[in-house]
Amino acid sequence: MSRPVRILTLLATAAALLAAACSSSTEDDDDGRLRVVATIAPAGALAQAVAGDVVRLDVLVRAGDDPHEFELKAADARSVARAQVVLRNGLGVDAFLDKALKGSKANVITLTDGLKLRLEDGVASADPHVWHDPRNDIAMVDTIVKALSAADPEHAATFEANGRAYQERLRAVDREVQTIIDTIPAANRKMVTDHEAFGYFADRYGLTVVGSVIPGASTSVEPSAAEIARLMETIRRERVRAIFTESSIDPKIARRVAEETNVKIVDDLHGDSLGAPGSGADTIDGMLLSNARKIAEALR
Repeated sequence: MSRPVRILTLLATAAALLAAACSSSTEDDDDGRLRVVATIAPAGALAQAVAGDVVRLDVLVRAGDDPHEFELKAADARSVARAQVVLRNGLGVDAFLDKALKGSKANVITLTDGLKLRLEDGVASADPHVWHDPRNDIAMVDTIVKALSAADPEHAATFEANGRAYQERLRAVDREVQTIIDTIPAANRKMVTDHEAFGYFADRYGLTVVGSVIPGASTSVEPSAAEIARLMETIRRERVRAIFTESSIDPKIARRVAEETNVKIVDDLHGDSLGAPGSGADTIDGMLLSNARKIAEALR
């Protein structure tokens, strides 16, 4: 093939690819569905339960990823820029959203507004891990239903019906989780976690979090040697039976603490995120049940 022919062929191929991309983009833009962005996986799961496939839902921090370590990418910024509704946690865990909202015309809904929040141990900021108490999830479903109905009145009846059905599911799961936790002897209901993600769960179901490997509700800090030593002393003194870490966090330090104190380690709870699709922990109700079963098995 001569050089001019090769050039013409390459140009034709490039033009075809560009046309296909433009066509796909146009179809994408003309989808017609309400564009919704959820910042983190738990918010996305609640939105999915309410909306089904009626809306176009983008979740910035996917299941299995640590939101404390997340960095907004160009594609994420584009999703936010196109969104009509943005659902955020608002307690620091999705602070990455702030710079993407500049110039956005989206209706930004903070799902934690109006919830009864718990303070992180030793600090004045609120614990963002609200989704570990089903009562909070029920309230957030109400907020999502109202936000989506206001933005897309045509499908308001669908949002309301889906919301009511999922709230009933959450109430049933709340009772089931309590039954599971009640099988743990009272003296054994003590947890050590890798960071302070399970305070709402513990408060709801009668568990006590006696310490965490990483101090605070963020995973972005490192414990000092003195903090680790104090934690190991607490584990021995309180006769803690297990250390619980999360699937989205490197359990290296927690494993070392478990080995030093001769306790079990459970390294696949879901704290900051949810499970992968098909795992059974890829919804809020599934995640709550999965965590409850693992905690009860380790502490019984």
